[in-house]
Parts: sequence; C-alpha cells; structure tokens
Amino acid sequence: MDGGAEGSQQPHLILAHKLFLLTQPDVQDIEKVQLKSEVLDSIKSDGMAPLYETLAASSVLELDQSLLDSMRANNEEELKKLDEKIADAEENLGESEVREAHLAKALYFIRISDKEKALEQLKLTEGKTVAVGQKMDLVFYTLQLAFFYMDFDLVSKSIDKAKKLFEEGGDWERKNRLKVYEGLYCMSTRNFKKAASLFLDSISTFTTYEIFPYETFIFYTVLTSIITLDRVSLKQKVVDAPEILTVLGKIPFLSEFLNSLYECQYKAFFSAFAGMAEQIKFDRYLYPHFRFYMREVRTVVYSQFLESYKSVTVEAMAKAFGVSVDFIDQELSRFIAAGKLHCKIDKVAGVLETNRPDAKNALYQATIKQGDFLLNRIQKLSRVIDL
Repeated sequence: MDGGAEGSQQPHLILAHKLFLLTQPDVQDIEKVQLKSEVLDSIKSDGMAPLYETLAASSVLELDQSLLDSMRANNEEELKKLDEKIADAEENLGESEVREAHLAKALYFIRISDKEKALEQLKLTEGKTVAVGQKMDLVFYTLQLAFFYMDFDLVSKSIDKAKKLFEEGGDWERKNRLKVYEGLYCMSTRNFKKAASLFLDSISTFTTYEIFPYETFIFYTVLTSIITLDRVSLKQKVVDAPEILTVLGKIPFLSEFLNSLYECQYKAFFSAFAGMAEQIKFDRYLYPHFRFYMREVRTVVYSQFLESYKSVTVEAMAKAFGVSVDFIDQELSRFIAAGKLHCKIDKVAGVLETNRPDAKNALYQATIKQGDFLLNRIQKLSRVIDL
C-alpha cells in the first residue's frame, strides 16, 4: 500500500470496494462472479496470503490450499530478504537507510494485508524517524490501512496523532491532505456537517487521489452539503463553485439532484433522487447510513417546499413532487410525528398548515431548555457538596 502513482487510487482501497460489493445482496450474481475473479487476481498479484485465508474462512472465496501454501512461502522468502536488508543497513549504513529498510518491511506487510504486523512495523519505523513530515507519512499509511479494514477507532486515533504532529510543525500540503481523510472519517461516522465543511475547505487543494478519485470527492462534497448547508451557502459554495461545476456532469444524476433541489423543480428532484439512491447504497462508506441519509434529504426538500406556503393542499404538494396523494400523506405524517417538519395536516380539508416557530420564539425555547438543564446540574452539584 504505497499510496499508488500520482493521481491514482490506492489499489487496496479499490479491492476493499470490490469486497464490499461481494457482500451486498442487491449485487447481481453475474457481477459477483466477475468481482470474485478480480479479487482473486489482486490477491495473487500482491501475494496476500493473510487476506486470502480470512476470505476463505468466511466463505467469500473458495480455499485453494496449494495457492495459499505457495503465497505463504513467497511471503516468507520476501520477508527474509527485507530482514537481511535491515541487518545490512544497521551494520554498514546510516540512520536514514535503516529507516528506509524498516519502512520497506512495513509497506510489505501492508501490501500482503497483514494488519497487525503492519501496525507493529510502522511503530518500529516511527521510532527511527525524526522528521515531522516523514512521521506524518507513516500516519497516512496507517489511515489507508484503517480505511481498508473500516477500523474507525484506528482512524480516529491516527487523525488525533496527526494533529499533534502538526503542532510540532508540518507543511500545508500534508495538512490539506489530512482534512480529506478527516472528512471521510466524519462522513463514515455520520457527522455530515463537519464532513461537508472539511470537504469544502479542500476543494481547491485536493491531492488525496490515493483514497478516492476527484469525482468521488465531489460526489461526497455535494451529498454532505445538500443536507447540512442553508440555501444561500449551498448556492455560494456548491451550486456556483467552479471546481464542482467542472466534474458535476460526469457523475450520473448528481447535477440534476443538486440543481433541481436548488431551483425547486421537485418532480425532477425525485427522479434524480431515485438514481442517486443506487450510488449511495453501493458506496462502502455511505451504505451504513443509507436510510438515515435518504430521510435527511427528504426532510430538506419537504421543508423547502413548505417554507413557501402558510397553507397548501396535499394534492398540490403531491402534484409538485409527481407522486400520489397517499404517498405524500404517509410521508408527511411520519416526518411530522418525528418532529422533522413543522406543520399539521387537516385530514378533512386535505390541507397542510405550516406552524414553524419564528427565530425569536425558537431562541426563547432553547434558552429555557438550557436554563432548566443548568438548574438541574446545580441541584445535583449542591447535593454532592452537602454529602
């Protein structure tokens, strides 16, 4: 896992996406046959014995014992050579050569997908690393490994470690790269607001091709922004952003999804929304939040529609969205009950009446709530002190 060539995605992360698709029931069997073949080719070409063993044990791939034995023998031979290089560097060469020899071994463990040994070896390499920039690069290797395994605890610890390193110094290029890694972590752990902010900050400085291509980055930026930015910010930072406009049309449905929402073309929006749903469902980082994300988008679009009216008939709303009256009725009932929409349905008249709290009233309610919370804390504290 050496970061790949400039401008190309890390092969291990391409493999991780294929492995994710293999576990999805909605992926057709014929596609899975092709995916299995591609996964096996990747495993063979990199000699990934530890990963092959794991996948065979969980029945993702069929076990070919002779293939496993052959890969294991190659791994041992390669590691022996790497150990000889480390010994030679320690005996005859300088500190930087010793570090490089240790790093080569760490990268080999990453390449064959031996997570625990890779982490041990990265730690060992770090002990022989002085420059902050090189220490940061080790963190990036760790982050790539963590994203391959979707180990978010390791991702979080590595991001914190990188931030501490930056306090000692560190260049802007690596700082900007870290923003994208942190954005991906936030999106993967459902902190869409922070993810959008980090992604938008990185639009003009994006260089992290090793974790995903630029088009995927724009896809994530638009998706997280739509559910977290207000209309003015969305227009300024996303709809009119030249960097986004250059690739928006290359991603199926994304342009219609964004622009129809902003331009209040609700029929077109629902049509694009259905197309986007497939892409979200088959993304390994977004898939766990699929239902949540779809709900949030609908909240945004229904709220936007209702903001224009004091009252509107359910029939008019259904017509605007190109759906049935029953569908809108059921949808709104759910969203109102969950406190997501500020309106009520007059079933007899078939009318929706909005009852949004104005800003002053909302602020007043929030102040009362915080005041009650503070009083409770003071009461609890006084009881502790009295004890």
